[in-house]
Amino acid sequence: MGHARLGLIVPLHQSSAVARNRLRRRLREILRRDVLRKLPAVDLVIRAKRSAYTASFAVLRAELTGAVETLT
Repeated sequence: MGHARLGLIVPLHQSSAVARNRLRRRLREILRRDVLRKLPAVDLVIRAKRSAYTASFAVLRAELTGAVETLT
């Protein structure tokens, strides 16, 4: 039996490489801690919106876990 695979897409628009990498790290951490255990063996691609750059960690976590719960 396989495992879930995840891909992240973050927007480039008016953001520095530091901001993009910070957003990627935050999203990966949320996905690793809260989401991977709940997913079956699927490929999932997350496309972040520009508003994710200014969102708090708690807001990102709530959005991602809510979206994944609709899938499972």
